[in-house]
Amino acid sequence: MSREKQAALALYSGGASARPVAAREDAARARTGLRVDLHTIPPGVVELAPLPDHRLKVHAGAPTHGSCSFHRFVYTRGDVDLLPAGTSDVWEHTDASTSVMVRLSPALLRRAAEDMGMDPDRAGLEQRHQFKDPQIEHIAWALDADRQAGHPGGLLYTESLGLALSIHLLGRYPAPLKHVRGLSQAQRRRLTEYIEEHLDKDLALARLASVAGVSASHLKTLFKRSMGVPVHEYVIQRRVERARTLLLRGKLPAGQVALEAGFSHQSHMARCMRRILGVTPRALVRGPRA
Repeated sequence: MSREKQAALALYSGGASARPVAAREDAARARTGLRVDLHTIPPGVVELAPLPDHRLKVHAGAPTHGSCSFHRFVYTRGDVDLLPAGTSDVWEHTDASTSVMVRLSPALLRRAAEDMGMDPDRAGLEQRHQFKDPQIEHIAWALDADRQAGHPGGLLYTESLGLALSIHLLGRYPAPLKHVRGLSQAQRRRLTEYIEEHLDKDLALARLASVAGVSASHLKTLFKRSMGVPVHEYVIQRRVERARTLLLRGKLPAGQVALEAGFSHQSHMARCMRRILGVTPRALVRGPRA
């Protein structure tokens, strides 16, 4: 293989030869989680090595004839390949090929998932080949034009396009859902015991996630799957039950009971008890005496 072809293949795979070309953009890419390059590859075998980033290849030149282990193909302008992080690809083409290669970091995809209300721990993409998507084309051409012009739009423009692209990809081409089990028995025990022991404290979601050993977003999904209610609702229910027990004992005033059960004030306790038990604290206390 000629040195020219080796250099081209290294650039296409994101290797060390790409560094001089992309040196000016490294700082921006590190901040936005986005990288855009224009690749022109001579005829022959093309190998895309696995990378930690998700990749979009958008054909940008004249029609290219080629083949892979499955079929023969002709790529035309706008044809898209989507390669999730960690995947590789190999094919051969008989013509030179020019493409815009967009790389999206997993962190950028996680951010898009959070904005969409999805579990970021399950934010993945489905591998697809040679498909058309006008929105992907539009964003890819805009990113490449900005790159060629020296990024006059700045980081904010690049980041907004990258986020829009990530949201579109997650909405249209998400990875197939895998069965997600709920909390393990040990996780449930640790969480419920911790909640009971700290009902009068601030039970932040991040702290509960740390107790379970998962991310906060993942905990919300797993907890509801295991316990049947969202984690914040479970905490409220347990606080109402503790307040009920303390009120019926009759040893503490209502204001002190509210604090002991973890409510911010007595009226907050009253609202939650009315919603969950259907009675006010006063009616609860009077009930057994009637």
